[in-house]
Amino acid sequence: MIQVTKLVQHYGIRPVLKEIDLEARNGELVVILGPNGSGKTTLMRVIGGVLEPQEGLVEVDGLRRRGSVESEQAIRRRLVYLPDHPWLPKQMTGREFLLAVGRLYDLPFGRLADHVDRLVELFDLTKESDWPIRSYSSGQMKKIAVCSALVTDVSILLLDEPFSGGMDPSGILALRRVLKQMTRQALATVVVTTPVPELVEELADRVAVLSDGRILACDTVDGLRRQTGCSGSLAEALERLLHPNAPDKVAKYLEGMKR
Repeated sequence: MIQVTKLVQHYGIRPVLKEIDLEARNGELVVILGPNGSGKTTLMRVIGGVLEPQEGLVEVDGLRRRGSVESEQAIRRRLVYLPDHPWLPKQMTGREFLLAVGRLYDLPFGRLADHVDRLVELFDLTKESDWPIRSYSSGQMKKIAVCSALVTDVSILLLDEPFSGGMDPSGILALRRVLKQMTRQALATVVVTTPVPELVEELADRVAVLSDGRILACDTVDGLRRQTGCSGSLAEALERLLHPNAPDKVAKYLEGMKR
């Protein structure tokens, strides 16, 4: 469904992505994990079409991203990209915004209106959906942004840190359950970024570990445990991959507190 091949991206002379190869198959939930500044958002922006690949290529369902006007339009009809900090029309109500997004994707109004009702109920926004977005808390803004991606009914979702931004535990749990069922039932292919492995350990079909612009590993959670010789959590396996000296740093810090 998504194929990234030898992708290179840089800002000025600073390389951000270095020959990235990545695949998301039909019906998969692929998680991109990595520390802050590792290149996760840049990778999502290239896959999402916001940035043009400087080297290499991105293909979505066999169509080359930025290959032609026709291929780009076809990709945009079947894919939605939600940035970590999306722009929201603060003067509109949440419901008005969701209906406007749905109309961009040519959804029949009856089906769209029903979907909006179900989304705002799912994320506990039924009352607030008729308030201006400017009156929302940061967590409610994050919820309405996530709803704007889900309301499109597309088959490919690119979600950059969807669990961040002050979303409450019930919203996080609802989104995790929805994404899990969408991929299990082959309703969508989903790519998610997060720096927090605990949020996605039970969701991921495969995990791509990104560090310093390169993919260190891409495997199932169990596969990453085997690679690192770790029998514990995904977080522990990632620590061995990304920060093998972290326990020593913690011990050194705590030793200093005893002085």
